[in-house]
Parts: sequence; structure tokens; C-alpha cells
Amino acid sequence: MANKLSFAEVNAKMSFVPHWSRTGDLIERTFVFPDFIASMRFVNQMAIEAERTQHHPDILVKYNKVTLGYSTHDAGGLTVKDFDGAAAADAACAI
Repeated sequence: MANKLSFAEVNAKMSFVPHWSRTGDLIERTFVFPDFIASMRFVNQMAIEAERTQHHPDILVKYNKVTLGYSTHDAGGLTVKDFDGAAAADAACAI
């Protein structure tokens, strides 16, 4: 199990994912795509990444918008795994 990050550690990690916002023990970002097919392609990429890392985000799809949320529930807050997932999503979106 990953260890929950301290408030200071979370703040430091947020600088590496500048398009993400934090609400309590959750980081999230909404990605906007040209159409529904592009949104679903991204969701599928994230599903593969989540299975590979065994860390799964909350996913909300609204036509051309995909919102991802990360929090490590079994740690009771944010961990390195959440920020790794956010960075992977940012990289997948950049392709």
C-alpha cells in the first residue's frame, strides 16, 4: 500500500501537474477533445494504464469532455500513485 503524502508533499507534487486541481484528498482534471470518439480513445488508453499500474481513476465522460479524479482510498488520501496517474494522463493527452 502506498503512503499518504503530507500537505507539504502534496503541494510540491501539484507543481508537476499544473492543469490539475485539488479538492481535499482528490486531484482532478477535465480534458476536452474534438469529439466523442476522441474522448473514448483517451478513456481506453487510461483504462489500459490503470490496469498496468493497478491504480484506477474515477472517470466521468460527457461527450467530448473526460474528467479524471485520483485519490488512493486505501491510504486515506493522496499518494505518489495519484500523481503518477495524473502525469500519465497528461502524457496520453499530449499524443
